[in-house]
Amino acid sequence: MINQFTNKILKELTTVLSKVDSKEVHELFLEIQNANKIVCCGAGRVGMAIKGFAMRLGHMGYQTYNLGDTTVPSIGKGDLFIVASGSGETQTIYDLVQIAKKNEAKIFLITGNKDSRMGKLANKHIKVIAPSKTKPVEGFTSIQPMTTLNEQSLSILFDAIVLYIMEQTGETHDSMWNRHSNLE
Repeated sequence: MINQFTNKILKELTTVLSKVDSKEVHELFLEIQNANKIVCCGAGRVGMAIKGFAMRLGHMGYQTYNLGDTTVPSIGKGDLFIVASGSGETQTIYDLVQIAKKNEAKIFLITGNKDSRMGKLANKHIKVIAPSKTKPVEGFTSIQPMTTLNEQSLSILFDAIVLYIMEQTGETHDSMWNRHSNLE
């Protein structure tokens, strides 16, 4: 019985992730390469997905922070604010995007809703077409509750982006392990 659910979930993930535009992913790669420092942000389960991505960026040697950590520095010109929001409308995250924009940081939004308030402030986007709390996907309904499919898709997309960055930069598992915390 559990296998039927697993197979349906994997099919849904394939449906969503097969529609991600490789050009948009490459644009994120370029922004990451050119950033002085990177701050990642998302709320709820989306926030958990992007925290893992920020950690891997740090393992690849980028100066990266998760919003909410006590060590997050100021953000400004030359910096990158990577935001994940399925709806692009979460008020608390929108407020932070406004602050980053006011301070001249570049905003890169991963969202299902490029026409959202955050989408209008963002410099660039990656569109992830999965149902969000404010924007259903026409002709597609997930078997999973609430916005689970979006959060799963983001986690896998971020892992795929890490592999893409590794390929583009020559990073290896060993070089990343050398930057991993040894305080375990």
